[in-house]
This record gives sequence, structure tokens and C-alpha cells, in this order.
Amino acid sequence: MTLAQDDPLFSDAYAQARDAADPLRGFRDEFHLPLHAGAPQAYFVGNSLGLQPKGARAHVEEVLDKWATEGVEGHFTGQAQWMPYHELVREPLARVVGALPSEVVAMNSLTANLHLMLVSFYRPTRERPVLLMEAGAFPSDRYALESQLRFHGFDPAEALVEVAPDADDGTISMAAIERAIAEHGPRLAAIVWPGVQYRTGQAFDLAGIARLGHAAGAIVGFDLAHAVGNLPLQLHDSCADFAVWCHYKYMNSGPGAVAGCFVHERHARTTRPRFAGWWGNDASVRFRMEPEFSPTPGADGWQLSNPPILGLAPLRAALDQFDRATLPALRRKSESLTGYLEALIDAGLADALQVLTPRDAARRGCQLSLRVVGGRERGRALFEYLAARGVLGDWREPDVIRISPAPLYNTHADVLRFARTAMEWRDAH
Repeated sequence: MTLAQDDPLFSDAYAQARDAADPLRGFRDEFHLPLHAGAPQAYFVGNSLGLQPKGARAHVEEVLDKWATEGVEGHFTGQAQWMPYHELVREPLARVVGALPSEVVAMNSLTANLHLMLVSFYRPTRERPVLLMEAGAFPSDRYALESQLRFHGFDPAEALVEVAPDADDGTISMAAIERAIAEHGPRLAAIVWPGVQYRTGQAFDLAGIARLGHAAGAIVGFDLAHAVGNLPLQLHDSCADFAVWCHYKYMNSGPGAVAGCFVHERHARTTRPRFAGWWGNDASVRFRMEPEFSPTPGADGWQLSNPPILGLAPLRAALDQFDRATLPALRRKSESLTGYLEALIDAGLADALQVLTPRDAARRGCQLSLRVVGGRERGRALFEYLAARGVLGDWREPDVIRISPAPLYNTHADVLRFARTAMEWRDAH
């Protein structure tokens, strides 16, 4: 027992009062909550795989029933026809990312979409070959950028610039980004930057990065895997050239869910080269089966093949929840949850946990990245202790535990449970 546990912050009454006052509290009942020892887990892994909305099953079964009863005619008849099915998610998805409906499309997977965007927007020359990204990026992004460089005949050792963290906590300041852009500006072809850095949880000023990149003559695109459904976004107003993301994290659309893509409206009718497919052809002439490719204006023009209807179905349920909850309200609850988590750590666990994520709420989303004092072995021991007691976080090598309270289904009581369990481990070790 520690003195901190006498603090009102650590009382059930405090957490329960916060949850009772939560206007979004009813959404928790709309999810299937994994169980541990017969009770719901404290599930903090929405930054890796969001929980299943109960409404997803009905949308999937609707597709299965339609397939069973209508066969191929399901493309053209009845409710939720398959030919325009992807259009059912267009407007709500645009609202989530702050874009025009014509600027977004749900298709493919994140890295496939990143490659498709780079085909069109990374057009290096001998004078301007450089791709700029953050150091320590999610490996798939680095693999994609390095392979694009090699495909175009450039050496990543010379043309891939990685901006290193310049703060003690491993985060990257806007000043460091600005310096890198200024240094490499004359040779800079494109910037690919995260909305939220996956390991540290740091959120970035996307409009500011786009402005700096464009001033240097570069294309600017964003990987929003950890930002979509986490932070309110304004992609259109940011003037980013493109963005890509997944829907299986905070968007709760299932493992390997269909991903998303944004292309700014100024590129709606671009003559830039692209990898083309039949589904990106103008829908009004698609079934003429003509040999000439005439792209659909907007993001739809980058589609390759008809979308997986069964894969899109859960996204409909998820987007309905986001429309009803609204991102401003979700953001307010997210700040409350992470603020509470931070306060509990400061009051009762400061000797055991170091918060790596920025303390400024404006520079982070749902996730707090934690490093256990004493090294990797102690960190791993805490992670396993938590999991064995139904408190599920996420481990990232070499020594980070990520705890991500998702405002649609996590509670202040969940956060308190994490803190108490971590303190039990600390006191026993």
C-alpha cells in the first residue's frame, strides 16, 4: 500500500463519477468486450486492433444473405447494391478525416495505397530525388519508401532522409522538421509523415508540415494509421497532396480491414502517371470495356479492382458510431482519459513509469507510451503481469508499453484498474 492510494484520484468513487458524467458512456455497450476470468478486460489496444461493434455483424450478414438469395444480381438490385457499395461509406468517411467526399475512397490496404500514391506523386529527378520521413517510422513505411527509391534507381543511403528525435523523450520538434526541410529543400521531392508516431504517440501539425514542404517545392503525404478515428483531422484544409490510413485500429472495422485514401481535390483530374485498374475507370463508361483508361475524377480514380464488399460492411457500422458520437465529443473524452491516466502515473507510479508521449494534450491522441524504469526486462515483466490480470496493453520493442484508452469503449474505471495493477506489480518487485 502506498500513500498515493489515499489520494481521491485512486478511489472507485472518483472514477465512477467521471464515467457517470460521460455523455458517450452508452457506446461501450455497443461493443463486444473480450473477457478475462469472466469479466471484461481493461482493453487498451485500440491502437492495434479496435474492438468489434455489435452492429458489424448485421451488415456482414446482410451481404451474405444478399449473396445467398440474389447471386450476381446483388450488384444491381435491392438494398445496399454492391456496384456502388463503396459510396455508402464515402460521406461519413469524409467527415471523419475532414475532407470532401470526392477526396476519399476506402480501398486496398494501407501500404498498397501508399505505393499507389507514391507512383503518382513521387516523381524524382536527378536534381530532386530525396524522400523525407521520421526516424523510427513504422517499418512498413520505411520499406515502402526505400523500395520506391530503389525502383527509381536511387540509393536510399543518399536519398532517404530520416529526421531524428531531438527531445530527451524521443519526440521530434517542429523545429527539427523545419530544419530538415530547409537543409534538403533544393533536393526534396516528397515528404511522407505520420499523423501520430506509432511508438511515442506524438501527434504532429499536419497543416504546418504541408505548408513547409510545399514552400520547398515538395509533395507532402501523410500516413494516418494512428490518427484516423483518434484525432479530429482537416485533411482538405491542410492542403496535403495525399494521405493513407487503415481502419482496423481506432476505426474498429476488423482485422485487416479495408484501408482508406485521400487525394486533394486539386489533383482530381491530374495527368500524373498512376497504376490503373478497371474500377478506377469512369463509372459512366466502365462497362463499355474500352481499351482506353479514363480515370474517375477524384480519389475514386485510383481504385484498381472492385472492393471487397464483406470487408467494407463492418466499416459501415463503425462510421455510424462516429457520426453519432462526433469527433469533438470523442476528443474531449480522450483528453479526459489520457489526462486521468497521466495524473495517476504522476501521483502513484512516477518512480516506476516514464511517460514518453508529449505532456501537452494538443500534441498527442489516445495513446500514452510508457517506459518502465529499470530496463527492458522489468518493462516486459510488468507488461506480462498486466496481461495475466486482464489489463491488456501493447508492447513495442525495445522497451515501450503503449496504453491507449479509446473513448468509444474505454472508461475511467479501466484507467484506474491499469494504475492499481501496475502499482501492485511495482510494490511486489
